[in-house]
Amino acid sequence: MARNQIELNFPKTGLLIPIAIVLIFFIAKSTETIGPGEAGVLFERFGDGINTEKTYGEGFHIVAPWNKMIVQKVRQQSISDQMNVLSVNGLEVRVDGTVWFRPEYDKLGSLIKTKGENYISEILDPAINGAARSVVGRYTPEQLYSSKRDVIEQEILASAQETLKDQYIIVERVLVEDVQLPNTIRDAIERKLKQEQEALEYQFRIEKAEKEAERQRIEAKGKADANKILSASLTDKILQDKGIEATTKLSESPNSKVVIIGSGKSGMPIILGNQ
Repeated sequence: MARNQIELNFPKTGLLIPIAIVLIFFIAKSTETIGPGEAGVLFERFGDGINTEKTYGEGFHIVAPWNKMIVQKVRQQSISDQMNVLSVNGLEVRVDGTVWFRPEYDKLGSLIKTKGENYISEILDPAINGAARSVVGRYTPEQLYSSKRDVIEQEILASAQETLKDQYIIVERVLVEDVQLPNTIRDAIERKLKQEQEALEYQFRIEKAEKEAERQRIEAKGKADANKILSASLTDKILQDKGIEATTKLSESPNSKVVIIGSGKSGMPIILGNQ
């Protein structure tokens, strides 16, 4: 009886194995985990393709096995590139730059549907290269090499943003890291900048010397004016009174001295002493 029971149960147990395999496969195909900084859009195989109405955020999601979840980064990203462009006078310049960007989260489905999963190479790279060539072509090598870099970055950014308007990509910043010119042009520019710096330094020294001379002239004039005022206020009578006052004070001093009355010029006393 026990043997017959085992034989009766064996086919049922053997049938469970393929059912379990199918179930595991179904579950594996029906789940999707979206990582940090990512988002997904659903490709509905038996529907209208990419669902542009919904963007799936981070975490675990259940998806019908006949559909596909397309996952893309939606956090800020960067790409770096080297571009050979022409300056305003036709000189070839190599520009090294980096661009920070991110796709629009709510429009990720529209971006993938219209531009594809490789939207960076399909649309972003050409837009940045075109903006860089357009902007750099308005400047001379000297301007590119020295003082115009911040302005160039802002102009490339504005041009790229205008090109990518309504394209579901947000360009946040452009950084021009290096501008490389031919060695002969670069050396000539550096010599010119050095000469300009030396000229500015020489002009500074001249202006400093002129200011010091003006200061001394004003100081001398002030002293001369003070002496004139003092001389005009000192009459012979005042000088005699001052001399008598000084003689009186000296005569009262405990130090030994000899006072000769009326022997000095203008009748002023002469004082002789050991101090």
